[in-house]
Amino acid sequence: MKTNMMTAMLLVVLCCFHVASGVIHTRQYFHTCTSGIPNFPEFVVVGVLDGQQSAQYDSFTKRLVLKEWLANKKYSEHWNFQTVIAARVEATCKVDIRDLTSRFNQTEGVHTWQRMYGCLWDDESNAVDAFDQYGYDGEDFISLDLKNLEYIAANQRAALTKNKWYNNREYLHYLKYDYFSQYCIEWLKKYVQYANSTLGRTVSPEVTLFQKDSGVVCHSTGFYPDGVVITWKRDGEDLHEDVDVWETLPNEDGTFQKRAELLVSPEERKKGQFTCEVEHKSGKPIVKTLIVEDGKNLVGIIIGSGVVAALVMIGVGVVVAIVIMKKKGYNMASQSDAGPDTSFPLQGKEPSVVS
Repeated sequence: MKTNMMTAMLLVVLCCFHVASGVIHTRQYFHTCTSGIPNFPEFVVVGVLDGQQSAQYDSFTKRLVLKEWLANKKYSEHWNFQTVIAARVEATCKVDIRDLTSRFNQTEGVHTWQRMYGCLWDDESNAVDAFDQYGYDGEDFISLDLKNLEYIAANQRAALTKNKWYNNREYLHYLKYDYFSQYCIEWLKKYVQYANSTLGRTVSPEVTLFQKDSGVVCHSTGFYPDGVVITWKRDGEDLHEDVDVWETLPNEDGTFQKRAELLVSPEERKKGQFTCEVEHKSGKPIVKTLIVEDGKNLVGIIIGSGVVAALVMIGVGVVVAIVIMKKKGYNMASQSDAGPDTSFPLQGKEPSVVS
């Protein structure tokens, strides 16, 4: 599996439902059950708020660990309840992966069963959306269409689960009209309000140009929030072809990084002025230009400076939840007539793959 590509593609779902103004707030949870991985928790839950890891639970610690900026004592009863729910989900998840491996005659090897769900809220228009999707062994398995209140099987292997889950109408109505429409959004707003000192901040990007055999990379790092636009220009004109823009990735400190590579030969680099422009809500655009002297590429800084950051994930839970999750990236489920809600939407009502 191409780990970096998978990480990027799933992270774009964690962070993609935004605009430059940052008014779209998101709340996501990732459940990951594994088998065949020695000395690794068989169950991990990772909570993410507006692209920031906010909580984690695993089958080793048996407790929900919150980031300091979200650990409001006022909501201690709420968090205690979430810990209880996580333990219930752990039990169900382990049964699911056992039944799936049995169904597909996979008695050996490493296997994963994952759920990604959450809600989104636009604090300007008050529009909401939600998604609830499952993956098995790094591939799409089944997803919930909230608008039509039915499950969509990604392949023939998921058909049996689709039919069984579709008949659980009580749970489907609970998800749409209670959990995603009320509970998730209600707590998303509370989380955002309480965590505003962290989530409401802005941090300017640091921008660096560096050379590769295939071209020149414009690397932006250390910025928050995650909305950033990187544009390559030649003699003042935007370049759209031969530009490879990577997905936004998280840094260990809660900020983000993104890069855009201009595919241009060393000979072509001498035939014009190439500049990289990075736009972020923290301030004026940062512009850097590529200077070529004696056939060698030198980086000339017009505005801003920085260093190239290493791609660092934000914890063992996120490594499991994001790297293993899937290859193609998840799509948001459409929900036009009701609001979403995302925390642990289970409360003992979640179906197993065989029930």
